[in-house]
Amino acid sequence: MEELLISWMREYGYVILFFWSILEGESGLVMAGLFTHTGDMNLATAIIVAGLGGFAGDQLYFYIGRFNKSYVHRKLRHQRRKLALAHLLLKKHGWPIIFMQRYLYGLRTVIPISIGLTGYSAKKFALINLCSALCWSSVIIIPVWYFGNEILGVIKWAKEHWYFALPFIATLIAVAYYYINALSDKTLKAKVRPL
Repeated sequence: MEELLISWMREYGYVILFFWSILEGESGLVMAGLFTHTGDMNLATAIIVAGLGGFAGDQLYFYIGRFNKSYVHRKLRHQRRKLALAHLLLKKHGWPIIFMQRYLYGLRTVIPISIGLTGYSAKKFALINLCSALCWSSVIIIPVWYFGNEILGVIKWAKEHWYFALPFIATLIAVAYYYINALSDKTLKAKVRPL
């Protein structure tokens, strides 16, 4: 399976990278950085393709907000606080929030949608978004390309010593189990009210 994925990346790498970047793929950029390090991809081309993918994704979210306001309000009614926060951030900080939005966890898709809901200039958003997307792809791909030998060494070591991950996985499962039980108990208590 791993060999198949690598052969696909070598053959269709730029296409996969573009679509992966539309879907917010930092892991795709790391893969691209490794492929540029091994010589299977060109560094400049990978940065540009990933940047254009990130740009296209945010433009899509912006225009969803711009032309489907009632749909956005209906579908994202549980995200109202995030939409309001994104709107406040835009009012307070202006264009820098557009540039930084792809680094804000939990708000990356909400900010372009929220900006689309406002009367913000589509041309200005596109220009800032393009610069931001190219910087984003560069900031991730270039260090991975540069430190490729070290990263590949860690990956090789992790494959050979996979059993060291077992305690980590067991801890994650235990924490997830605890939170799922705590959440279900809280939901059950909220539904069952004393008479």
